[in-house]
Amino acid sequence: MKILINDGLHSVGIDLLEKAGHQVETVTIAQEDLLNKLNDYDAILVRSATTVRKDLMEAAPNLKLIGRGGVGLDNIDVEYAKSKNIAVFNTPAASSRSVAELAMAHLFGIVRSLPTVNKAMSLDGISDFKALKKLASKGIELQGKTLGLIGFGRIGRETASIAIGCGMKIIAFDPYLTEGDIELQLHPEYDFKYKINVKTISKDELLASSDFISLHIPGGQGYVLDTADFTKMKEGVGIVNCARGGTINEDALLQAMDSGKVKYAATDVFEKEPPVDERILRIDSIGLSPHIGASTSEAQERVGVELAEKVIEFFK
Repeated sequence: MKILINDGLHSVGIDLLEKAGHQVETVTIAQEDLLNKLNDYDAILVRSATTVRKDLMEAAPNLKLIGRGGVGLDNIDVEYAKSKNIAVFNTPAASSRSVAELAMAHLFGIVRSLPTVNKAMSLDGISDFKALKKLASKGIELQGKTLGLIGFGRIGRETASIAIGCGMKIIAFDPYLTEGDIELQLHPEYDFKYKINVKTISKDELLASSDFISLHIPGGQGYVLDTADFTKMKEGVGIVNCARGGTINEDALLQAMDSGKVKYAATDVFEKEPPVDERILRIDSIGLSPHIGASTSEAQERVGVELAEKVIEFFK
């Protein structure tokens, strides 16, 4: 089969596909040119840069498979693909640990004022060293704090496993889970088999009870945190979003920060990428990263292998 890898794939995944006898092309075709060129391929593999919508599928009747290297499928019209008998695969397990570690990295950073002092600690800012030290001396510990997870799938559970090791209390809201205790197996890949119960509760209860809130949900469902949601939170709450842009109303977040309702914030994703609203970029206290949740060497290799294996199995 002729496979277009349009947004890149780890070399291990490419090797697996080629060894299975598939013709692989890794040249990136611009989004506007895909309408005229996609029909030359039996499958397209993408990340987040390329969208595969109805118009693209209609222009490519030879297309049999769409693969997404990552968790979310919001850049693919999945239901329309199913109606056209086009298979859609993603890699939900491969990047879970990497995203979870980034969320925790942001959490560690914002409670110790690292975004602020990192920006200020330049050669020109050395004269303010004592002032910066005083500012950063007002940090807090994560131990003993309550972390509310919105979304308790693979990434949410990985995040919980790290946070529990920091001594945090974990609560979770997930619309696909019934409220009650969920048994969480910590690090099942290692020899020790430690389990802990995590309480799943309503969204409103989570908003009212959490010292920090971290999102681990797919996109495409509108704002999960909007103005009304911020009013239900504790004063001085912290927000981390390493999930999807568009799940938090950025205007509402900025207003909540101005009022002091939200004291800490960090985001790896934005409503528009790259961000067009510079306000969120200009607040020194917000932890920022450029959508790199799955961007570790280990995750990229796992994504390549998982996606390649699914494509190979499909075309057998």
